[in-house]
Amino acid sequence: MTTVLLVDDEPAIHRFLRPALMAEGYAVVPAMDGREALSLAAGQAPDVVILDLGLPDIDGKIVLQRLRAWSDVPVVILSARDREAEKIEALDLGADDFVNKPFGVGELLARLRAALRKHRPGRVAPATIRTGCCEIDLAAHRVTRNGEEIRLTRREFDLLALLARNAGTVLTHRQLLTAVWGPSHGGDTQYLRVYVGQIRQKLGATEQDPVILTEPGVGYRFADAG
Repeated sequence: MTTVLLVDDEPAIHRFLRPALMAEGYAVVPAMDGREALSLAAGQAPDVVILDLGLPDIDGKIVLQRLRAWSDVPVVILSARDREAEKIEALDLGADDFVNKPFGVGELLARLRAALRKHRPGRVAPATIRTGCCEIDLAAHRVTRNGEEIRLTRREFDLLALLARNAGTVLTHRQLLTAVWGPSHGGDTQYLRVYVGQIRQKLGATEQDPVILTEPGVGYRFADAG
């Protein structure tokens, strides 16, 4: 049975949409906020996600960005935000489709089927990355080094997670900037210098264990110490 993770903070949406999805043969897993959604996505591995952007704890675009750090699950945005810029940003962050509220159930179901059809299974990424003395929990947005929790900002975490997922591989300035800050910041290399420096400091980087290596004029790579 195909499982749908339904992420929306409006009880009326759940009351209305859940029976309609179940009538079409879907199993529905409900989530009322972003943190619950990420936890359920990691623990239950749904086949498709319906995601509202206006969540009470974390903006839906941030939920999408964190989810895309470790999962290729199809995501259909269901939101009252109808500005073109919102749609473009959500699609650039990895959403498969965008449906505006108010919506027709028939249209939403058709878009779910389309998202599932075009989904290419194959990438099975762990929700936790262990490399060297660092452990990066992508679902919980938590980093520890030698068992000690390290407090990172959202941007710092996203940058570190991206580098760690590609440990040993050089990522260019443009690749990092586009993935973390968006396409409009592809040339803002100063952002990277500042944030990489902050991450190194917080993780206690040394010459013997630099955590992130600089490739002059090209980009950065995560130094896999083990």
